[in-house]
Amino acid sequence: MIELKEVNDHRDTKDFVELPFRLYKDHPYWVPPIKKDEIKQLHPDVNPAYAFCDAQFWTAWEDGHCVGRIGAIINHNYNKKIGKKMGRFSRFEVIDKQEVTDKLFEVAENWLREKGMEAIHGPLGFTNLDNQGLLIEGFDYLPSIASVMHFPYYQKHIENLGFEKENDWVEFRLKIEEVPEKALRLVEIIKKRNNLEVIHFKEKSEMKGYLKDVFHLLNRAFDELPYVAPFSDEMIEYSAKKYLDVLQPKYIVVIKKDGEMLAFIIGLPSLSKAMQKAHGKLFPFGFLYIMKALKNPEEMDLLLTGVDPHWQKLGLPAILISELQKSMIENGVKYVETTGMFESNLKGATTWKNYDHIQHKRRRCFVKDL
Repeated sequence: MIELKEVNDHRDTKDFVELPFRLYKDHPYWVPPIKKDEIKQLHPDVNPAYAFCDAQFWTAWEDGHCVGRIGAIINHNYNKKIGKKMGRFSRFEVIDKQEVTDKLFEVAENWLREKGMEAIHGPLGFTNLDNQGLLIEGFDYLPSIASVMHFPYYQKHIENLGFEKENDWVEFRLKIEEVPEKALRLVEIIKKRNNLEVIHFKEKSEMKGYLKDVFHLLNRAFDELPYVAPFSDEMIEYSAKKYLDVLQPKYIVVIKKDGEMLAFIIGLPSLSKAMQKAHGKLFPFGFLYIMKALKNPEEMDLLLTGVDPHWQKLGLPAILISELQKSMIENGVKYVETTGMFESNLKGATTWKNYDHIQHKRRRCFVKDL
């Protein structure tokens, strides 16, 4: 018999967070998160997203074992932006048993109906900085820490409940080679013609003053994208502190014009293998694996790129990538994992196809009327 349990206290939250560690134990392509960070995300007194989100989480149990989990989230800021009553399912994990999936979605959907929602989509988190989408292609590749891993049967379970495709993200793996001289000349022409200032960083103290501007630019750059709502000042403060310790100044590039930030790109040495060794814990050895991975990387993850919509026609992405590419080559980086981009972003996909590349992963957001 399958029993469902609301996540209400610390013990419940710990059970919720522990489940994927058992499901994916020894899986070669699963990247474990830090458990304490996952627990904090579920606490309203820690996660500022609860100021504009309602959320409830559940675990499923059979014969004394946790066999599934799911969350339901309402991002009121996003719903206000799009003028629809959309609920989100989040952090879904389950054994290969349709009955468990059915019960988990039943309780999540009923909760959303009671809150007045008219449709459900996901997997989505509180904000677009959470992991998004269900992996449906690329199960044999190690994901970046900004991507996801799921078992192939998840898609079938979800589609059996009447969910359909809403949007797909695609991911690329690029081989980094010397920037062609022609491309370098073009970048210099664009910079001079438009009086652009390209900023590189050497110390975290230099970078720190720009982080809030990065999030404000994200609000402008991502405004028209699905699932995105503007970051509040509290979310910006929270996120800036969260990422400051791990970001590496030499892999961040900012473009300014007349003192205003127009674009940025943030790369991060791949932490996927280090996180696998850490097994969800920073201590006693997890942080050592992470610090080692940051020093001499051969692989890089592209975490975030933002371009002010009013300046998109200037060729700013070409400058960002060219400048970051020079830093990567200088430091021995050979491969790059992109974060997900919507498959409808043909211009972005064309950029990556200029490299020796593979398009190896696909994530999907599903949707269903309630």
